[in-house]
Amino acid sequence: MTTRIFPRLNGGTRRRGAIVLSLLLAAGNAAVAQSSDPPKPGDESPAAPKQESVKKEGQVDPLDARREQSAQNNAIRGEITPELTLAATRGLAWLAKQQNADGSFGDGRFGRSVAITALACLAFMGDGNLPGRGAYGDVVGKGLEYVLANCAESGLIAADAATGPMYGHGFATLFLGEVYGMTPGGGETALANRLHASLLKACRLIETTQNTQGGWRYNPVPYDADVSVTICQIMALRSARNAGIEVPKETIDRAVEYVRRCQNPDGGFKYQLESGGSAWPRSAAGVATFYYAGIYRDQAIERGVNYLFKTATPGQEEENRAHYFYGHYYAVQAMYLTGGEAWAKWWPAIRTELLMAQNDDGSWSDPSVGDVYGTSMSLIILQMPKRYLPIFQK
Repeated sequence: MTTRIFPRLNGGTRRRGAIVLSLLLAAGNAAVAQSSDPPKPGDESPAAPKQESVKKEGQVDPLDARREQSAQNNAIRGEITPELTLAATRGLAWLAKQQNADGSFGDGRFGRSVAITALACLAFMGDGNLPGRGAYGDVVGKGLEYVLANCAESGLIAADAATGPMYGHGFATLFLGEVYGMTPGGGETALANRLHASLLKACRLIETTQNTQGGWRYNPVPYDADVSVTICQIMALRSARNAGIEVPKETIDRAVEYVRRCQNPDGGFKYQLESGGSAWPRSAAGVATFYYAGIYRDQAIERGVNYLFKTATPGQEEENRAHYFYGHYYAVQAMYLTGGEAWAKWWPAIRTELLMAQNDDGSWSDPSVGDVYGTSMSLIILQMPKRYLPIFQK
């Protein structure tokens, strides 16, 4: 199948078939909103007529016009509840208190990480905050200064060695792209000029470190690749492209083919091309790669979404908790971009699960990476229906 360069965020109408899974249809139909406007925080969208057909198990519903849009303009009833609003308010308040004096975020061995700083700032941006704007505008502004201060002349964004540099670089570049894209007119200030220059160099580093297979790995050298690091770079490039930075088509095509070759017969994705079984967190990342590369209809997406529902639907007793926040960060994006029945089924389930997991102090705990990370990821997930971040738009 022919791949495409990233479409511009505000380009012409682009429609795609959302994957409607038989196991979702068998579980029951969800009312989908018909309003073309996304809901404001706290609002509920009107219900739409229920879907009509029910397919046998293992059979895919036709890609009809009713399901050809993501959840961007097709909200489901009650996406944002009072309980979610309260949880987000408490979580943001806790997270703001964790910022270090230099603007960084992180705890334990991941302290002062550009990756976690970027994710924490994205959590505040998910509530509409930007440098100089919003209740937490200063928090985002300080985080931006920290990330910019750790941009090397080579384009690499790194401040610690706790994780592979390209993980941090991918998340940090995504953050810069979102800030730049959400700044009216790109801005003409000295800060805006620094932001543009750093974002451009960061993207060029990604392009030049792609390996011969089409992916990326821990270090900024083109020798190896894995699905997990590759999706970080794809999202970063997509965000930059949305903001007006040119991204070579061949870079995206090669990355898509790499991820495509990593898909197993069961629909899940292996960690690297050479060998390995499927796991739901990286499989969620694999599905997201296609969407962020501008591909909305593909059998690989269909198979991947089916795999996620079989192995990682929130609320299952046997749900695998390894890499929980990482996996659901990508899974909820995949379901949001799939839209229709997939979003209607997945969103209430993950929302309920995360609300139940919140600590009394407003945080979410991650025993391996830290509570700042767990809280940031949870807030990004929970605030997706607010529809502030450009990266989640088609």
